[in-house]
Amino acid sequence: MRYRVLGGTGIEVSTYCLGTMMFGAVGNPDHADSVRVIHAALDQGINFVDTADMYSAGESEEIVGKALRDPRRRDGVVLATKGYFPLGEGPGRGGLSRRWLTRAVEDSLTRLGTDRIDLYQVHRPDHRTDIEETLAVLGDLQAQGKIRAFGCSTFPAEEIVEAHAVAERRGLRRFRTEQPPYSLLARGIEASVLPVAQRYGMGVLTWSPLASGFLTGKYRKDRPIDLTSGRPALHPHRFDPAIPGNAAKLDAVERLVALAEDIGCSLPELAIAFAAAHPAVTSVIIGPRTAEQLEGLLKGASLVLDDDALDRIDEIVPPGTNLYQPDGVWRPAALTDATLRRRPLSERPAA
Repeated sequence: MRYRVLGGTGIEVSTYCLGTMMFGAVGNPDHADSVRVIHAALDQGINFVDTADMYSAGESEEIVGKALRDPRRRDGVVLATKGYFPLGEGPGRGGLSRRWLTRAVEDSLTRLGTDRIDLYQVHRPDHRTDIEETLAVLGDLQAQGKIRAFGCSTFPAEEIVEAHAVAERRGLRRFRTEQPPYSLLARGIEASVLPVAQRYGMGVLTWSPLASGFLTGKYRKDRPIDLTSGRPALHPHRFDPAIPGNAAKLDAVERLVALAEDIGCSLPELAIAFAAAHPAVTSVIIGPRTAEQLEGLLKGASLVLDDDALDRIDEIVPPGTNLYQPDGVWRPAALTDATLRRRPLSERPAA
């Protein structure tokens, strides 16, 4: 396993990061088995583990804590987690306020069974909270030694630029990393997010390299897709081949499968190698649920995509193009709230 420096932090992390969203109730509920998967990843040279407080309502963090209970294990791991999403009922139990982030970090430390978090990330933007407030509390938590570095996740380029501008103007500590979705089918971040991250010297750890299963080889053109189970049951509109957008994804998958066969690898291996090849990407998050899935993903760690292979990928999915929109990507209120895009009826006429 190769290692890269995470932005300007000086922290060395493996090119693969073990994502733990699938450990717990939403994926693998067997704690002992999940711990074995984590240990297997560490034994293969992965030293970067990413979780979040909202994964299985904190259960994922508890499992990671069990896996790293041995101080020798913990000392060898760069441990990352995230906060933002509401946990529990009632107001004030989410977001990026000082009140909530202070509580969220303490709760994550308890569930993880550790005295420090190596990388703490704000999981999504929060327009209810001034970014200055968020940066200030994260800087205080870093000064207290509870977090070693901090970053953001799934922020649009303009939000990243604003955060850096505020940090410079107010003399605050700044985001050191960004965690965006990136795959063969979701290349939109190449247009602005990745160049902005490079400009500010940020580390980048990407999620969803297999595009919610589209790049596993499970979903193929002209083959029936069961819309009553698994991910398709949760989001049938994203998998129904009768929808033109989904048909376009399946067409691209067929061409990518052919490319993978030509260079002698599997489709998942191609997908992960592609994400790791971008010069802005520090580490690619892989999210196996079982030891078998982990083994399959690790097989492609030494795969090198030459310029010819990358050129062929560009022909299938052009740079900066999204054929797939990952679940849970943050969208600004300017797009989700129609009242912000429509003048009152009386003000709409030009004359």
